[in-house]
Amino acid sequence: MSGAVIVGIGSRPDPAAEAIVAAVRTVVGNTAIRCLATIDRRAQEPGVVAAAAAFDVPVIGFGADELAHVDVPHPGDRAAVAVGTPSVAEAAALLAWVRWGRRGRLIVPKTAFGTITVAVAEEE
Repeated sequence: MSGAVIVGIGSRPDPAAEAIVAAVRTVVGNTAIRCLATIDRRAQEPGVVAAAAAFDVPVIGFGADELAHVDVPHPGDRAAVAVGTPSVAEAAALLAWVRWGRRGRLIVPKTAFGTITVAVAEEE
Protein backbone atom coordinates (compact mmCIF):
# COMPACT_ATOMS: atom_id res chain seq x y z
CA MET A 1 0.00 0.00 0.00
CA SER A 2 1.42 3.32 -1.02
CA GLY A 3 0.28 6.63 0.41
CA ALA A 4 -2.51 7.15 2.89
CA VAL A 5 -5.53 4.88 2.57
CA ILE A 6 -9.16 5.14 3.57
CA VAL A 7 -10.54 2.32 5.68
CA GLY A 8 -14.20 1.40 5.42
CA ILE A 9 -15.70 -0.16 8.53
CA GLY A 10 -18.81 -2.28 8.83
CA SER A 11 -20.01 -3.67 12.14
CA ARG A 12 -22.90 -4.66 14.29
CA PRO A 13 -24.11 -2.01 16.77
CA ASP A 14 -21.71 -0.81 19.47
CA PRO A 15 -18.42 -2.25 18.16
CA ALA A 16 -15.47 -2.30 20.55
CA ALA A 17 -12.68 0.15 19.67
CA GLU A 18 -10.06 -2.52 20.37
CA ALA A 19 -11.67 -4.88 17.86
CA ILE A 20 -11.76 -2.18 15.19
CA VAL A 21 -8.14 -1.15 15.79
CA ALA A 22 -6.96 -4.77 15.72
CA ALA A 23 -8.86 -5.52 12.49
CA VAL A 24 -7.58 -2.39 10.78
CA ARG A 25 -3.97 -3.00 11.85
CA THR A 26 -4.20 -6.61 10.65
CA VAL A 27 -5.16 -5.36 7.19
CA VAL A 28 -3.11 -2.18 6.77
CA GLY A 29 -0.21 -2.69 9.17
CA ASN A 30 1.44 0.68 9.73
CA THR A 31 0.20 2.24 6.48
CA ALA A 32 -0.99 5.82 6.98
CA ILE A 33 -4.76 6.15 7.25
CA ARG A 34 -6.60 9.25 6.01
CA CYS A 35 -9.92 8.47 7.73
CA LEU A 36 -12.33 5.77 8.81
CA ALA A 37 -15.56 5.63 6.82
CA THR A 38 -18.79 3.89 7.75
CA ILE A 39 -22.56 4.16 7.74
CA ASP A 40 -23.85 7.28 9.51
CA ARG A 41 -25.56 5.33 12.30
CA ARG A 42 -22.19 3.87 13.39
CA ALA A 43 -20.05 7.00 12.87
CA GLN A 44 -20.81 8.45 16.32
CA GLU A 45 -20.78 5.21 18.30
CA PRO A 46 -18.17 5.28 21.08
CA GLY A 47 -16.12 2.36 19.72
CA VAL A 48 -15.83 3.87 16.24
CA VAL A 49 -14.99 7.31 17.63
CA ALA A 50 -12.36 5.81 19.96
CA ALA A 51 -10.81 3.76 17.14
CA ALA A 52 -10.56 6.88 14.96
CA ALA A 53 -8.94 8.71 17.88
CA ALA A 54 -6.42 5.86 18.26
CA PHE A 55 -5.45 6.41 14.60
CA ASP A 56 -5.72 10.21 14.97
CA VAL A 57 -8.07 10.42 11.99
CA PRO A 58 -11.65 11.63 11.44
CA VAL A 59 -14.68 9.41 10.95
CA ILE A 60 -16.87 10.04 7.92
CA GLY A 61 -20.41 8.68 7.94
CA PHE A 62 -22.69 8.12 4.96
CA GLY A 63 -26.40 7.45 4.72
CA ALA A 64 -27.56 4.02 3.61
CA ASP A 65 -29.03 5.59 0.46
CA GLU A 66 -25.64 7.09 -0.48
CA LEU A 67 -23.84 3.80 0.15
CA ALA A 68 -26.42 1.82 -1.82
CA HIS A 69 -25.56 3.76 -5.00
CA VAL A 70 -21.86 2.78 -4.93
CA ASP A 71 -20.92 -0.09 -7.23
CA VAL A 72 -18.93 -2.62 -5.18
CA PRO A 73 -17.50 -6.03 -6.02
CA HIS A 74 -18.97 -7.86 -3.00
CA PRO A 75 -22.48 -6.67 -2.13
CA GLY A 76 -24.18 -8.61 0.64
CA ASP A 77 -27.76 -9.53 1.41
CA ARG A 78 -27.08 -9.47 5.16
CA ALA A 79 -26.08 -5.78 5.14
CA ALA A 80 -28.96 -4.91 2.83
CA VAL A 81 -31.45 -6.38 5.29
CA ALA A 82 -29.73 -5.04 8.42
CA VAL A 83 -28.96 -1.45 7.39
CA GLY A 84 -30.58 -0.84 4.01
CA THR A 85 -27.53 -1.03 1.77
CA PRO A 86 -25.75 -4.05 0.27
CA SER A 87 -22.35 -2.65 1.24
CA VAL A 88 -20.99 -0.61 4.12
CA ALA A 89 -17.22 -1.15 4.33
CA GLU A 90 -16.44 -1.24 0.60
CA ALA A 91 -18.91 1.46 -0.37
CA ALA A 92 -17.85 3.78 2.47
CA ALA A 93 -14.15 3.41 1.64
CA LEU A 94 -14.80 4.33 -1.99
CA LEU A 95 -17.28 7.10 -1.26
CA ALA A 96 -14.96 8.77 1.25
CA TRP A 97 -12.45 9.43 -1.53
CA VAL A 98 -15.17 11.37 -3.33
CA ARG A 99 -15.59 13.48 -0.16
CA TRP A 100 -11.87 14.26 -0.38
CA GLY A 101 -12.40 15.35 -4.02
CA ARG A 102 -10.65 12.32 -5.48
CA ARG A 103 -11.39 8.94 -6.98
CA GLY A 104 -10.54 5.82 -5.06
CA ARG A 105 -10.04 2.20 -5.93
CA LEU A 106 -10.56 -0.77 -3.68
CA ILE A 107 -7.28 -2.49 -2.80
CA VAL A 108 -8.56 -4.75 -0.02
CA PRO A 109 -12.11 -6.11 -0.42
CA LYS A 110 -14.33 -6.52 2.59
CA THR A 111 -12.65 -8.79 5.09
CA ALA A 112 -14.43 -9.96 8.22
CA PHE A 113 -12.87 -10.14 11.68
CA GLY A 114 -15.62 -11.43 13.93
CA THR A 115 -18.29 -8.71 13.92
CA ILE A 116 -16.02 -6.11 12.25
CA THR A 117 -15.67 -5.83 8.47
CA VAL A 118 -12.81 -3.85 6.95
CA ALA A 119 -12.25 -2.70 3.36
CA VAL A 120 -9.44 -0.45 2.10
CA ALA A 121 -9.32 2.01 -0.79
CA GLU A 122 -6.43 4.09 -2.05
CA GLU A 123 -6.41 7.10 -4.35
CA GLU A 124 -6.83 6.08 -7.98
